[in-house]
Amino acid sequence: MDRIPGTDISLTVPYAAEGPGPMFDTLGAVEGIPVVEIDGAPVDDTTGELRMTTVSVRSNMTLAQALSRWLTTNDTLVPVEQVFPPNMSPEEIEQANRQAFTSSEAAATVAAMNHLGRPVEITVVDVLPDTAAAGRIEAEDVIVAVDGQAVDQPGQVQEIVRAKEPGAPVTLELLRSGEQVSEEIELGANPQNEQMAMLGVLMGSQPTDGVDVNFNLQDIGGPSAGMIFSLAVIDKLSPGELNAGRKVAGTGTISEEGAVGSIGGIEHKVRAAAADGVELFLAPAPNCAEAVSGLGGGNDMVVAKVATLDEAITAMADFGAGRDVETCS
Repeated sequence: MDRIPGTDISLTVPYAAEGPGPMFDTLGAVEGIPVVEIDGAPVDDTTGELRMTTVSVRSNMTLAQALSRWLTTNDTLVPVEQVFPPNMSPEEIEQANRQAFTSSEAAATVAAMNHLGRPVEITVVDVLPDTAAAGRIEAEDVIVAVDGQAVDQPGQVQEIVRAKEPGAPVTLELLRSGEQVSEEIELGANPQNEQMAMLGVLMGSQPTDGVDVNFNLQDIGGPSAGMIFSLAVIDKLSPGELNAGRKVAGTGTISEEGAVGSIGGIEHKVRAAAADGVELFLAPAPNCAEAVSGLGGGNDMVVAKVATLDEAITAMADFGAGRDVETCS
């Protein structure tokens, strides 16, 4: 943080500026690598776009810089602790964002496979250092049961662990390099909530029928791309085009059951999409009022109200066919 030399007076203000961030076509590629890469199954040709949207965050601003953002842009100034919790180090914040993004990818895969009727299994993406799982669980392990209960979705593992207290034992049945391994582990405490038990693994999900799904975006954090990721996987693994070949964007978390959840900063995402010629924007139902406020006047982009993955698919089909779409108001 910048300070006046020889004093303890900070030159920066305790605010962050949120504004439109970059968009990524999940049906396309970044630097020649597919954003959503699928191996082990035929991939259907797609046209049009299915964009995930982001919010940019600027911090460590001087008073003059903050005033300039407020006066000359549509950025929103928010207390910096809303973006960067004061009780977390930069490394912990980065780790939390990474965990949220990894969980979002896993939920997107599960929701897509559920929609397509494909079975899935839980994979260990990474093991966090200095946690209960360190040295006991390995990356690429497959979790097949927890405390004798068969599991095939990351959320099931989280539910069992969160029902326990720190220090309680948990038994995991794993597949490691094709062999079954059993590990009894004493759970640790979540550093952000010491009353909450923590295992310490980042979990992913993959189909059990040989299909491999990978999401290739770097330096993106948070869970808000979940719905769009799930739609991209479904589009690539099913005949026809979900987006009817049109330019579609959207945002929203996704649960393993296909429920679309609210996110922050949607007004900036809507504004960026409208300015770049997006025809249809898929907005979580709880964010509808904010989404419409970001659209402004003089723009004919349709902002659809969606609460589930199926509703998002229906909105795109209706829009492509010229039928009425349930919109935000």
